[in-house]
Amino acid sequence: MDEQPQGHRWFAAFYDVLSRGSERGAFGRLRRDLLAGLQGDVVEIGAGTGSNFAYYPEAARVVAIEPDPHMAKRAEKKLAGLARDTIALRLGPAEQLPLPDSACDFAVSTLVLCTVGDVPRSLAELRRVLRPGGELRFIEHVRGGPRLARVQRVMQPAWGWFGGGCRLDRDTESAIRDAGFEITDIRRMKLAPWMPAIIGKARPA
Repeated sequence: MDEQPQGHRWFAAFYDVLSRGSERGAFGRLRRDLLAGLQGDVVEIGAGTGSNFAYYPEAARVVAIEPDPHMAKRAEKKLAGLARDTIALRLGPAEQLPLPDSACDFAVSTLVLCTVGDVPRSLAELRRVLRPGGELRFIEHVRGGPRLARVQRVMQPAWGWFGGGCRLDRDTESAIRDAGFEITDIRRMKLAPWMPAIIGKARPA
């Protein structure tokens, strides 16, 4: 991977420590369920420190994309420990995937669309690289109802600084539909009192 100067060094350094409890518990189970049954060619955007890597089935050939070099360094170490030659890690943005059209059977996005610079473009890229009949699988936190959305807006400046640019108040479900995906399965939950989330599957409409 080519090293790039941008990134969130301290957020990357503490991410695995802060999320260790949830990854060993409920969120780890969510990842396992989301990625079950994947096979063929898969692209993952915003791979972070590689939290999904251990849950990919052996039948999945994964290209994992991560824009932050500090996160990617940790993902490389995690990948080396797993000794999985069916997962390749590349440095780059979700808005410009290094893949040809119709290259993938599945796309994966877990807690990523809250941080990308351009949500419509990122989703357009996922749609571009999916084959006909391909599927997007996602776990994303979303904007709450009117009252909660006001709380999220108040929290956003501090949250974004602490969370590596994370946006609490994005209407990600609408963004997925607006990008030309049909959501075929969706489940709603809360990752925290201020953070509703959606988990599901979508196909290019």
